[in-house]
Amino acid sequence: MPTPIGHALAGVAAAWAVDLVPGDRLSRIAHTSASWYQRAGNGLTLICTGLAVAPDVDLLLLPFYPQSHRTVTHSVGAALVVGMLAGAVAARTRRSAAGVARVAMMCVTAYATHLLLDWLGADNYPPRGIQLLWPFSHAWFISDLDLFPQTARRQIFTAPIVRLNLVAIAQESAILLPILVALWLVRVKALAGLATELPRSDHAPQ
Repeated sequence: MPTPIGHALAGVAAAWAVDLVPGDRLSRIAHTSASWYQRAGNGLTLICTGLAVAPDVDLLLLPFYPQSHRTVTHSVGAALVVGMLAGAVAARTRRSAAGVARVAMMCVTAYATHLLLDWLGADNYPPRGIQLLWPFSHAWFISDLDLFPQTARRQIFTAPIVRLNLVAIAQESAILLPILVALWLVRVKALAGLATELPRSDHAPQ
């Protein structure tokens, strides 16, 4: 299964990709002179990054429930809950329904990237895969494409495991970083265009 670094990169990519969809983005425009953090999406992008890693919180339950990993938190059911919660929180701070929908979609898509990467990754430990359709089904799903290599958590500081995980991070980066760079370039261009259109809209004829 992918590393947290791979999942985090995918979460950023999801946030930027969804935010490129035309619609209510005026409240999130950053001028070209703004900081990198502002142009990258401020705290919302950070939240999406965290959500992309969040499903692995079930690892904390392993001492108590050995079969808990890759079950409930790795499902479309959990992703839907995240989307509803994100929408509810956004509705308290945003007036526009389109803006609320955008935030909810960014969050649920970022969370769902974890499921996608795990489904595409190698898994040598039974039961293989994730319980993708919980609560509708308890079946386990995996693509067998092994696009992302197997990683290991046990004996994590031993040389063989360090080497295994570094190779996995390198492969994840080789796949995801070009996507991020492409999205960043498109994002910068799109936000720059919106920033120049905003003053025009302020002086539009009434």
